[in-house]
Amino acid sequence: MTDYRVSARRIDSHGSLSVAKEAEVMLDTDMAGRSDAMNPVELLLSSLAACMLKGIERVTPILKFQLQGAEVHLEGIRQDAPPKLTLIRYQIVVDSDETDARLDLLHRNVLKYGTISNTLSAALPLEGNLIRKV
Repeated sequence: MTDYRVSARRIDSHGSLSVAKEAEVMLDTDMAGRSDAMNPVELLLSSLAACMLKGIERVTPILKFQLQGAEVHLEGIRQDAPPKLTLIRYQIVVDSDETDARLDLLHRNVLKYGTISNTLSAALPLEGNLIRKV
C-alpha cells in the first residue's frame, strides 16, 4: 500500500500554494481566476495527463515499444448544478513508427495500470484515443 501526502495553504485571496516532497505548485483559488496558476479542474486534468504519461514511461520498456515523444490533450465537461465534471475527453499522441496494433496495445496498458485513470473512470466516463503523431 502506498500513501501520498500534499499540503496546501492560502496565501491570499488570489492564490494558494500546494507542496509535496520538494515541489511547489501555485493554485488558482481566486474567485475571478488567474492566468498564471491552474484552477482545481485544470489540476485534476493535469493529474490524469501525468498519469497517462507516466504509464507510457512504465510500459514502453516492458512492451519494447519505441517512441520519440508523447503528449496528452484533455477536455473536462462540467455541469453547473450540482457542479461536477460529467465527462473527460482525452487524446494521447505518440511519435512512433510502431504498428497500429502496437499503438492499441500501448493504449490499453496505459489505461489498465493508471492509478488516476482507474480512479476517475470509476467516477465518470473517460472517452478518448491514442493516435500516431503526423
